[in-house]
Amino acid sequence: MVRGLSLRYISLENTEPPEFELQSTGGGTVSLPDKLENGPAIVLINRGHWCSFCAEQLQTFSEVSYDLWFNENVNVIPIVTDPLQKVTEMRDRYDLDVQLLANPDGDVAEQYSGTEQTSHGLTGIAATYVIDEDGVVRYEQVANHPADRTYGNWIRYFIRNDYEDPFAE
Repeated sequence: MVRGLSLRYISLENTEPPEFELQSTGGGTVSLPDKLENGPAIVLINRGHWCSFCAEQLQTFSEVSYDLWFNENVNVIPIVTDPLQKVTEMRDRYDLDVQLLANPDGDVAEQYSGTEQTSHGLTGIAATYVIDEDGVVRYEQVANHPADRTYGNWIRYFIRNDYEDPFAE
């Protein structure tokens, strides 16, 4: 632990991701194994309801979520390290078309990108993971800076390009 930062040095890329089950803003709980039964999934770790960079990223995924689900059977699974009430307020404030999962104690975020103590309390380190239809992490991006994000449209093209960078030459 360095300056309130819990560092996770092990990449999840090309491995099976940690399983989880969390409360959803849509009611009930959502588990990763249940979502992966239908096809690929995108797991987003967010810092908290107060994070404007997280909200911006979530909006880009909200815009492509129906297209990903309808055409590729991909589920977008955003995880926010806040209580369900705050996470629901975030979903409603930004008019998101995706349901958010509440991870107030940060245990799931810790298994993925890690957590850190901030002036807002315990927060997840922002990250994006693409898990393929076989349950293997094919893409991982852990933020080095609060504004460092992968956005929805790029991930949509990444999945449609058979998990390869769509803009690589």
